[in-house]
Amino acid sequence: MPLTIVRQDITKMTVDAIVNAANTKLQMGGGVCGAIFEAAGVSELQAACDKLAPIQMGEAVITSGFRLPAKYVIHTAGPVYRDGKQGEEELLGSCYSNSLKLALENGCESVAFPLISSGIYGYPKAEALRVATSAIRDFLHYHDLDVYLVVFDKASFTVSEELLGEVEAFIDANYIDGYGDEHRRRQLLQVEMDAIRKCEATEPLSVILEEKAYSGLEDLVGSLDEPFSQTLLRLIDAKGKTDVEVYKRANLDRKLFSKIRSNKGYMPSKRTAIALAVALELSLDETDDLLKRAGYALSRSNRFDVIIEYFIVNGKYDIFEINEVLFSYDQPLLGG
Repeated sequence: MPLTIVRQDITKMTVDAIVNAANTKLQMGGGVCGAIFEAAGVSELQAACDKLAPIQMGEAVITSGFRLPAKYVIHTAGPVYRDGKQGEEELLGSCYSNSLKLALENGCESVAFPLISSGIYGYPKAEALRVATSAIRDFLHYHDLDVYLVVFDKASFTVSEELLGEVEAFIDANYIDGYGDEHRRRQLLQVEMDAIRKCEATEPLSVILEEKAYSGLEDLVGSLDEPFSQTLLRLIDAKGKTDVEVYKRANLDRKLFSKIRSNKGYMPSKRTAIALAVALELSLDETDDLLKRAGYALSRSNRFDVIIEYFIVNGKYDIFEINEVLFSYDQPLLGG
């Protein structure tokens, strides 16, 4: 998964590089910075940093990871938040983009970030998260890299209260205990059968299928036995999107998407199938149809599914925003 939010100690991440939320003098500090120095070996890491100091806010430099599981430590100096009108957002975005460029230049395939400047530097956590995901998403649009946004606990992570309030209200109105997936599947099947019977009341279904010229999304709805991969490819064409655009928007690894595309019998996980539906900006009915091709359905008895339904029915198709909310509810993330 190109961008993943994880709750973990960043010093224990087995990645090519971890990012240190450093100060401009590259001196050992507190918080995440102090933890990284301790885990890497204070004297070794400080000696390496002294050769590169000082740096400017938004700049990034790289050292060995020494005793860390990560091969490298990328040090970047985030801004101290004042009022949001002193160029803080641009500087914070530069911390992420410059760190990612440095990781790529050094052959890294995976990198883990803390939420920079959101601790003692006072950057509001929801805003810090928005800047982080925006900068990372922009970079991943052009490059293939596995990026982890690491938070130590839930207190370190805050999503927009307005958005969470809307999602919670939707869950309260739509989440139903005991409303199982099997019941949902039967409902969807009944809808299909009713549509077929309605058609056959005027003409045999065989005649309808022979005579009607299907095109675009209507073709997809009519092709009841079409496999997932074929449905996906036809949806991509019908929506006027490219393969690259779809797998990037779906937060999918390029190799996984290639596997889905080339193997007509490939059955993705439910989270991957939903991620593709989100990337294609499908309606709820279109999403239901695509999921059926992989043997899944959305259920009102599943909190994860209800959260997904909220975003689809409200036309909110930013997968990173969806994942932030899922993470807040301790749900698995979309992508693969």
